[in-house]
Amino acid sequence: MEHAGEKRDVGCSGKSAASNGKNCRELSAALRQPRSAVNPPLWSPSPAHHAAVRARAEAGAALVLRGIALNAVLAAVKIAGGVLGHSYALIADGVESLLDIFSSLLVWAGFRVAAEPPDADHPYGHGKAEPLAALAVAVFVFAAAGWIGVRAVQLILMPHAVPHWLTLPLLAGVVVLKLWLARRMNAAGMALGSTGLGVEAWHHWSDALTSAVAFVGIAIAVVGGPGWEAADDWAALVAAAVIALNGVGMFNRALGDVMDTAAPAALENEVRALALGVAGVRALDKCRVRKSGLSHLVDIQVRVDGMLTVREGHDIAHAVKDALLASPLRVSDVSVHIEPAG
Repeated sequence: MEHAGEKRDVGCSGKSAASNGKNCRELSAALRQPRSAVNPPLWSPSPAHHAAVRARAEAGAALVLRGIALNAVLAAVKIAGGVLGHSYALIADGVESLLDIFSSLLVWAGFRVAAEPPDADHPYGHGKAEPLAALAVAVFVFAAAGWIGVRAVQLILMPHAVPHWLTLPLLAGVVVLKLWLARRMNAAGMALGSTGLGVEAWHHWSDALTSAVAFVGIAIAVVGGPGWEAADDWAALVAAAVIALNGVGMFNRALGDVMDTAAPAALENEVRALALGVAGVRALDKCRVRKSGLSHLVDIQVRVDGMLTVREGHDIAHAVKDALLASPLRVSDVSVHIEPAG
């Protein structure tokens, strides 16, 4: 086996050298170059079409950081309000907000990794880091639900004071803030095509629902007075069940991305329409689209006139790839296979 830098006999000696002249000498010089110089890597450390992926990842990371700051404030307020107001439901809500900080940091880290361009070890980029972080968030959610549920059952069986009524306006404010943040996260997730932001939005919506349930439980305990103290704890138990159910949805959504679930049929149809619009494309066979973090990868079979030259077929394949990369469908890489029509 030949290695880069070895001298290879390319027939440039004797009569061959005299007859081929300059061309033979150029070929011989080229073959003496290292293989990496003759055949450069197929990936580039900063390809132009990955700049948009980096921008989307950085925008998502910035929004997650704002959510982390809000959760830190809410956690401190809810835990302090729960302790002073004798409300376990509010304390549980505050503990969940603390867990949200750690899970959100995982999502933030996932965005940072996903923003990295393709390299020799990851020719398709680092997009999988984002749904993997979302899977970790789902695990955090399950852990939080279990802890809150166990503690709620313990307090249902243990007599304690009625929560203070001032915990109610505090919870109302939390619900409003969480719903606002969930809507922002969801809108950003849809705009950026981000599973991580979608899971974060779902998580904030779950927090809002948890706080709303706690509000109802505390209201019942405050209005009912002695004998209704456990209503607060029953609310925490219901909240734990809601959190666990939402965790299932989060997990399934992130797992779908990790397992390369096919993109929606509507997206595939848009890809097909763009490819068919390229001059020289007669028909399409297979078209496979999968999500990779914040972008999509496309494998497509294109039928062209069977009498075309290899160069002409190659040019059509490049035109198809360029059309998809330039589209607003967030496509970061395309593999085109040419087949003869008819």
